[in-house]
Amino acid sequence: MNLVSKSPQPRSGILDIAAYVPGNEHAPGVAKVHKLSSNETPLGASPHAIEAFQKAAFNLERYPDGQAHALKDAIAAVHGLNPANIVCGNGSDELLGLICHTYLGPGDEGIITEHGFLVYKIQIMAAGATAVTVKEKDAHVDVDAILAAVTERTKIVFIANPANPTGTYIPVDEVRRLHASLPSGVLLVLDAAYAEYVRRNDYEAGLELVSANRNVVMTRTFSKIYGLAGLRIGWMFAPHEIVDAVDRVRGPFNLNAPAIAAGAAAIRDQAFVAAAVDHNLTWLAKVTAALQGIGLRVTPSVTNFVLIHFPETGGKSAEDADAFLTARGFILRAVRAYGFPNALRMTIGSEEANEGVIAALTEFMGQE
Repeated sequence: MNLVSKSPQPRSGILDIAAYVPGNEHAPGVAKVHKLSSNETPLGASPHAIEAFQKAAFNLERYPDGQAHALKDAIAAVHGLNPANIVCGNGSDELLGLICHTYLGPGDEGIITEHGFLVYKIQIMAAGATAVTVKEKDAHVDVDAILAAVTERTKIVFIANPANPTGTYIPVDEVRRLHASLPSGVLLVLDAAYAEYVRRNDYEAGLELVSANRNVVMTRTFSKIYGLAGLRIGWMFAPHEIVDAVDRVRGPFNLNAPAIAAGAAAIRDQAFVAAAVDHNLTWLAKVTAALQGIGLRVTPSVTNFVLIHFPETGGKSAEDADAFLTARGFILRAVRAYGFPNALRMTIGSEEANEGVIAALTEFMGQE
């Protein structure tokens, strides 16, 4: 038998995927670094979550609960939901991937928006489907543009509300208009990773829309306001049929035991969440006003980060600002891959970090 030597080849389309690149966290040669590139909370995790995590360490020889009942029950109690409509995952990223692998295949299309979370496109392509990108309007999701892109091949529409990296949102009436105009066979996925930070009367994360329909899913995360990014915990609220389908492809132990315990304790500590909201509201306003005061444009945000736009001329580019800040220990997120080549995204951090960025950018903008 004459065999030709050939290495295993990935499925068609896999090598066309641009791998996700996380926010930087290193500033070589700098003694103290403030990482403001990944939208992590400056308050850390709830003491109750840390205690629950530590207790779980005494039973690491045992498999976790494959249905994460303790976590589902805690989520359901806080939000007034039926635990049977909840799926928990290894971060909401895993859940987004499970949705794509469950509902997409070759020949199908998934709609994403111009500045949407990069993971949507990655997971659509990984499922063998085609990602269709529609324009946004002034860094906001454009419902009419999405509807114009729907075809008989459309199976999923992804929107992040609020959006990352813009920090903008669309009101619930617009979300409902989008859903009402979609074919019943199209799944609307509402990524509400930053919902806990929003304080707007016309905003809803998606709970009501999911409860009343069979083709809407909402995803959430414990990586932001709950301070558990290192444990990778996400959850999905969905109709029974979708929960059943996703559970058939989900790994049997996709969430580890310490994560389940810490997540359940974290979501029950709503006083800690309230403190995080208060800190964010105070500093979001201060940072925005200060940066605008030195001549920078800031996209209005309802999240725990701001998108900062730099001048197109005069040697004050985002790239220059990034290098200037990094040299001083302040790491922000370059967002060229999101369609903003001359902007940086800044997480609202501690008082020291926020004041430091303001001072550094004031110096940067004042240089001749």
